[in-house]
Amino acid sequence: MQRVTNCILKKGQHVLTLKKPRRGWWVAPGGKMELGESIRESTMREFYEETGIQVKEPELRGIFTIIIEKDDRVVREWMMFTFEATSYEGTLLKESPEGQLAWHDANDVQQLPMAPGDYHIWEHVLENKGLMYGSFTYTEDFELLSYRLDADGHPIKEYDITKNR
Repeated sequence: MQRVTNCILKKGQHVLTLKKPRRGWWVAPGGKMELGESIRESTMREFYEETGIQVKEPELRGIFTIIIEKDDRVVREWMMFTFEATSYEGTLLKESPEGQLAWHDANDVQQLPMAPGDYHIWEHVLENKGLMYGSFTYTEDFELLSYRLDADGHPIKEYDITKNR
């Protein structure tokens, strides 16, 4: 199972985002963990590689299972660990090797094109405290089939396309 980390960096009312060229979706900078690396080390390394910025004291805000299904079979699965940071040093790269970097007003994030489940993750990090646990199931084309989210102090949120047709 692949493990990935990402980090939502907040600067005042703005957040740093990365637009991936493959789908044109905005994401929190991050990437794959290396062997022997802790999730915190991974998020700091990946964020730096993609942005030129070193985040300080990133706080774990979400742990998610991402499942890709085809013909009701799991064909891929990975774990994603989402961090939040408000302190950093360094200079933003003019060009990232991974896509386009941009600061966005936090209030505008929900209007950016992104993976359907990411809207829930960004909402949690920007509007709530504590840790969120969840799972998202997608088709190979990233159509959201179902999700289950459990955040500290909040009711469980669930969605299943087969039950909502």
